[in-house]
Amino acid sequence: MAATHHQSVGEATAPVTDGEQARERSWKREVHHSVVVVGGGTAGITVAARMTRGWFNSTDVAVIDPAQKHYYQPLWTLVGAGAASREQTERDEAAVIPKKVTWLQEGVAEFHPDHNWLLTREGTRVGYDWLVVAAGIQINWDGIRGLKESIGKDGVCSNYAYEYVNSTWENIRNFKGGTAVFTQPAGAIKCGGAPQKICYLAENWFQRVGVRDRSRVIFAHAGAAIFAVEKYRRTLEQVIERKGIETMFRHNLVEIRPEAHEAVFENLDTGTEAVVHYDMIHVTPPMSAPKFLAESRLAGEGGWVEVNPETLQHPRFPNVFALGDCSSLPTSKTGAAIRKQAPVLVKNLRAAMQDRPLTAKYDGYTSCPLVTGYGSLVLAEFDYDRNPAETFPFDQSKERRSMYLLKKYLLPLLYWRGMLKGRA
Repeated sequence: MAATHHQSVGEATAPVTDGEQARERSWKREVHHSVVVVGGGTAGITVAARMTRGWFNSTDVAVIDPAQKHYYQPLWTLVGAGAASREQTERDEAAVIPKKVTWLQEGVAEFHPDHNWLLTREGTRVGYDWLVVAAGIQINWDGIRGLKESIGKDGVCSNYAYEYVNSTWENIRNFKGGTAVFTQPAGAIKCGGAPQKICYLAENWFQRVGVRDRSRVIFAHAGAAIFAVEKYRRTLEQVIERKGIETMFRHNLVEIRPEAHEAVFENLDTGTEAVVHYDMIHVTPPMSAPKFLAESRLAGEGGWVEVNPETLQHPRFPNVFALGDCSSLPTSKTGAAIRKQAPVLVKNLRAAMQDRPLTAKYDGYTSCPLVTGYGSLVLAEFDYDRNPAETFPFDQSKERRSMYLLKKYLLPLLYWRGMLKGRA
């Protein structure tokens, strides 16, 4: 366990100046760590694991996260399609915390970066020399009228939460025909390709069980195109045409009317509403930067933690770094992106701690394994400029069974045994 400096201060009160005015804050206890990582998800654990190896071996590192469980969320697409079990995506959070790291199982309430400390909801004041913010993304189930009340029942489902992902498979396998709607909201979301993947898998299932000829499959996307990178977009447009999927681009879901089985969309070009009847609807909820981050001095445009897109260092607070879904990095919010961001951040953090120039650069690499059916996948890999940055020596824009097997079997192993151990 990393060394921790504790000072029991009871119900201490101290004046704190942050920004324009002084505010009094109370806390129950006070601790200090050399490096504090906020977030115990993919990004936080990957960084913490790397920071307890090699040069960082004796560094005092703490991870702050209240979670009991840790999830491998990329597999939820296959869980929702009945091709994997929900249970295999879950581990105890305690099992993934690196052994040399101090785990503070609390939630962050406030940041005070001008004074190098933060406050938890449980009343712990945590001081730090260096801060890494890896707090993930906030899913706003109440961002669509009627969704929070109807999710997980009466034909409304989503792969975006452990408690609801099984409802997707229940809806798909019990679908007897009618209209199946799949949505993608405006704004940034985790794994931007996931909303269309479950649409393709559902259509494939409907074909398998003989209900496709009496089914209407709709993909409603707030964006203007199926994918941002042209090379992969061409393939996906062919997939949509082959499968006979109807598309509603520039349509953002704003309301679910569960009693009438109606989905209300706003046309983002005209401002008018379109009402679509559904027999089942898979909803990707709107997402945002976590509120406690968006309201802090660390936030930039949109509430995301402001960072240099190459070095991952905060432009106003040089002892603060960030990565992953909560950061302002202008790339897709995926685990594959984190896999490339983490070593850059760790190298630059080490350089900053030694007062050396930050030479490691992140080029915006991200990956989106686009499942197009049971046994087929397009492995999209690209950088900030949306240029393909492919790993394998073949055209990855083609649908391949080998890439599907990679996603289903090899990538989970890479995650649990590689990334979270600081080895990959």
